[in-house]
Amino acid sequence: MKKALVCGGGGFIGGHHIKRLKKEGWWMRAVDLKYPEYSESHADEFVIGDLRDPNVVATVLNEPFDRVYQYAADMGGAGYIFTGENDADVMHNSATINLNIAKRSIEVGVGILFYSSSACIYPERNQMDPNSPNCSEDSAYPADPDSEYGWEKIFSERMYTAFHRNKGLDIRIARFHNVFGPESAWTGGREKAPTAICRKVAEAKHGYSMEMWENGRELNLPYVEIWGDGKQTRSFLYVDECIEGVERLIASDVREPVNIGSDEMVTINELVRMVVELSGVPRIAVNHVPGPQGVRGRNSDNRMIKDCLGWAPSRPLQEGIGKTFLWVEDQVTKKAKQ
Repeated sequence: MKKALVCGGGGFIGGHHIKRLKKEGWWMRAVDLKYPEYSESHADEFVIGDLRDPNVVATVLNEPFDRVYQYAADMGGAGYIFTGENDADVMHNSATINLNIAKRSIEVGVGILFYSSSACIYPERNQMDPNSPNCSEDSAYPADPDSEYGWEKIFSERMYTAFHRNKGLDIRIARFHNVFGPESAWTGGREKAPTAICRKVAEAKHGYSMEMWENGRELNLPYVEIWGDGKQTRSFLYVDECIEGVERLIASDVREPVNIGSDEMVTINELVRMVVELSGVPRIAVNHVPGPQGVRGRNSDNRMIKDCLGWAPSRPLQEGIGKTFLWVEDQVTKKAKQ
């Protein structure tokens, strides 16, 4: 039986990936600071441990696993990453984890190590135009990410690549573009745009948000608050396609970083309208407020993944958003009843 270790197995993507590999007959060990929040883990063995501690890494990575999936990181949405308040923790915690795992993977002789990087590594200068961002893999240098989170990710990409070049570590690296879906963070400050917007619309739908006022006049409409003008663009990748892309990448011999993301780019305002339409609410007002936004535009450039793998994510955004809204709406109503 093939064995895999999932670092960050209590998290959103790690949890979904464990579920898939168990169906395919793998023996799975997961490690994280916490158990999954919204469902039971499907791992054969779940270890609560801090991967910043090399002794913990040595304990969980104690044999030559066929695969190690490295999802563990200190991360969150714009409200966590772009305020600047968490930069030291983000860089220290994630870099320490990756240094520990790379070293130990060589010591035990793992088969393949997969590292989840991020589209946040791309230079800010190439993402100023919301209608025409450049996120091709070869545009990453000269490096100039817009956040310390992005700087740590690009450092870790280079570190794993150096371990491949100098020590023979077999690696695969993917730059994820805004992965979303059920069981991802939806409240608490670390949520990303899709689940945050689903939450706000669900709260408005069920009357948990106040009615909007404008110039002292009550509009008698539920409303949602959106950071910035809403004209910033992004693409969003449903979690099932993310995992499919990772498995296809691992099955290939591509060791350079590759984008795994959707190329269906939308504005945040368009995303809000999509969620409102799916919610069945006749009308919800939008109140644009100051807040952290990140770059003006970002979209996955899928030319390389198509060339290398003969595949790219293709599910319509609306399909994944519909599933995600139903899940978030259920969480909102459960919380309201507590």
